[in-house]
Amino acid sequence: MQDKRNRFRWALLLSSCLALPAMASEPLLEETQQAQQRQAELQARIDAADEETRKRLETLRQARREARQLEAYNAELEPLVERQAETLARRERAIETLEYTRDALPPLMRSLVSRLERFVDQDLPFLHAERLSRVESLEAMLSDSQLSTSDKLDRVLSAWRAELDYGQEMDAWSGRLDTDTPLDVDFLRIGRVGYYYLTPDGRRGGVWKSGASEWQSLDDDALKELRKGIRIARDQRAPELLALPVSIEVTEATGEESAS
Repeated sequence: MQDKRNRFRWALLLSSCLALPAMASEPLLEETQQAQQRQAELQARIDAADEETRKRLETLRQARREARQLEAYNAELEPLVERQAETLARRERAIETLEYTRDALPPLMRSLVSRLERFVDQDLPFLHAERLSRVESLEAMLSDSQLSTSDKLDRVLSAWRAELDYGQEMDAWSGRLDTDTPLDVDFLRIGRVGYYYLTPDGRRGGVWKSGASEWQSLDDDALKELRKGIRIARDQRAPELLALPVSIEVTEATGEESAS
């Protein structure tokens, strides 16, 4: 009986000893799991940080590439920008002077018309009434509020161009010679150096002398040249040199007058 009790005690003691390591390993296992979890969380944060760093590095590289592209683009645009700046500067200067120009144009145009009238009066008297009528129409046009300043300036300059063209043309036309006894004649104009008339029968003719402001009769040789000149002006004869007296007196200064 005593032996049975002893065996029971030993068995109980042995089972207690066996259960003790199992009880002691439970906290250790839990700590290990927690450590592993913390390690996993830390690794996840590290991985996340690495990914964020990678993204930021890629963003930085992209920004640098874009900066280089912008620098190259700016270098290409620099000459264009400089030209545009010069253009803008010119336009600003033009705008600054625009008001002055606008105010100065009306008196300038009136001055041009007045000078044109004096020019016609002092010029050879060919088509005199027609040319003065053109000047008068300009004077009326300047007072027309319906026309813009640019239109008025165009017409004034056009009239001046028409007058200047007379100096480069040879022209013949039929008209009335206003003398004591008005005559129907043919006129010939050679630029602004010669102005002539010829009667229809070709027997009488004259040259206008600006110095004396009168007609001077032509001799037979000059009349022959005048008849040729009229035919040339009307495209009835090939051009050739004409031996005709001129209307403008050409005075050559002597050496003493030049020195004075």
